[in-house]
Amino acid sequence: MEDRPQLQQAQMTLDLETRVVGKLRRRILPFVVLLYFVSFLDRVNVGFAAFGMNHAIGLTSAMFGFGGGLFFLSYLLFEVPSNLILYRVGARVWIARVMISTGLVAAASAFVTGPRSFYVLRFLLGASEAGFFPGIILYLSLWFPARHRAVAVAAFMAAAPLSIAIGSPISGAIMQISTFAGLYNWQWLYLIEALPAIALGLLVLRVMTDNPEKATWLVTEERLWLIATLKAESAQSAGHDRHIFSALAALANPRVLALSLIYLGSSAGLYTLGIWSPLILQTFRFSSLTIGLLNSAPSFLAIAAMVAWAHHSDRTLERRWHVIIPCVAASLGFAWAGIAHSAVPLILALTVVNIGINAAKAPLWAMPSSFLSGASAAAGIAVINSLGNLGGFFGPFLTGWLKDRYGNYAGGLFSVAAMLAVSAVAMFLLSIETAEPAELTAPGT
Repeated sequence: MEDRPQLQQAQMTLDLETRVVGKLRRRILPFVVLLYFVSFLDRVNVGFAAFGMNHAIGLTSAMFGFGGGLFFLSYLLFEVPSNLILYRVGARVWIARVMISTGLVAAASAFVTGPRSFYVLRFLLGASEAGFFPGIILYLSLWFPARHRAVAVAAFMAAAPLSIAIGSPISGAIMQISTFAGLYNWQWLYLIEALPAIALGLLVLRVMTDNPEKATWLVTEERLWLIATLKAESAQSAGHDRHIFSALAALANPRVLALSLIYLGSSAGLYTLGIWSPLILQTFRFSSLTIGLLNSAPSFLAIAAMVAWAHHSDRTLERRWHVIIPCVAASLGFAWAGIAHSAVPLILALTVVNIGINAAKAPLWAMPSSFLSGASAAAGIAVINSLGNLGGFFGPFLTGWLKDRYGNYAGGLFSVAAMLAVSAVAMFLLSIETAEPAELTAPGT
């Protein structure tokens, strides 16, 4: 009988948590997913624009791969300062700036005239978008309690495969139009797909709330519970690593650097797939629209897999093996794609890749907030994303360079497979270094 009040209180707290998290998922997630959907499309639609652009402005495969990946070098330069500014001024203003500037640069890409202007616009696109992805990851950590964070991150990151799934047929259809108003189809592709970013940037100022303290759409009880829960978790995470007192210390933290290396392989896989898969499929002489549809289908499977995998990671509170297993699968998928000589095996291999690289991301991004908080979290998340996104340069560039050198895509696909294998090994070594023995069991065991 004495336990009944405690049980009732526990049930009330659980009901409150369920109600708050439900509101967060309905209010925050759909909008940030839409933002990332549009942002990611402006990053990778260059793969479809290449059907006409490369010949029109004189790009070789190596030039295209270099320019496609150049986005991530400017990302590296501007990511950390951008995320620290976001931490200071708030997500609402800074994300609005990111979206509007990204849309303007993406639209300007329609008017490149040669390799040099292509390189400049890709560099500026990375600079304008720097801070968006880690900023949203940080933003979600400011709203979602730890036990719900991987699912929230997975929902946000599902926008990447969703962008490919929905955007690919749209891009393929645009690439089939004839010259109109003096502009080629690839120019219209850039212009049409840039406009939503500008519109959404303006909408951010009205829709986004900076932090739970300002959430008037939560009732007082809900707001106070959320603030207290997040503060308690922040204090606990700060206590896990007493050497992190500043943003500069986060930049030198071994776990931050290890996660950056792990993310590098995942990024190499994601952007090699996003930028090069349309051109790889084009070698089988499919039409632009057919390539868009074929590029789309695996992404729907990837979305379902990544959300289910993130739910399992949150339910078991296990992260490391939830990163290792998908990285191994994606590595094997790229190796399979490298030896595929017909369309069906290639599409199956790219499906495995799609599932693997997307499933690894949510558990990986749920890890930094377990040992970083405050300005250290802002800097640490930005470092992981900026250094890790160098894979977005090396993967596409190596694929193009090796294509020019050997006349096929196999070398590039094998190289990215090796990067993902390194990610899996690095995650395993990090788990040995930081986990208790009980944590080293595979998920679900």
